[in-house]
Amino acid sequence: MSARPLTLALISVALAMPAVAQAAPAAAPANSLVMQLVMFLPLILIFYFLLIRPQQQRQKKHAAMIAAVKRGDTVVTSGGLIGKVNKVSDTEISVDLAENVRVRVVKGMILEVRNKSEPVPAND
Repeated sequence: MSARPLTLALISVALAMPAVAQAAPAAAPANSLVMQLVMFLPLILIFYFLLIRPQQQRQKKHAAMIAAVKRGDTVVTSGGLIGKVNKVSDTEISVDLAENVRVRVVKGMILEVRNKSEPVPAND
């Protein structure tokens, strides 16, 4: 008779172990979520400093360049045309490409502004 309670105790302990083992991983998903966020944070920072921030700086620089266009400046358009600014309005500029050849260009299509006093770089 004494073997029976001992056997029942061993069986109950053996059945309780998997239940305890199953209860333990419940805390692990919250821990793994935190670890995933910790791993993605440097990746997000790398993307910000290498891709997003430089693009924002280029956009600000381009907007300032376009806002500073004045009559007499030499501009290069996105189509590759080089001409002298004749008239500036809010959204467009009038560019003289050659003698008696004048075109209207949307300000956003200006790639580069070369001032009158600035020399053109050589093709060396």
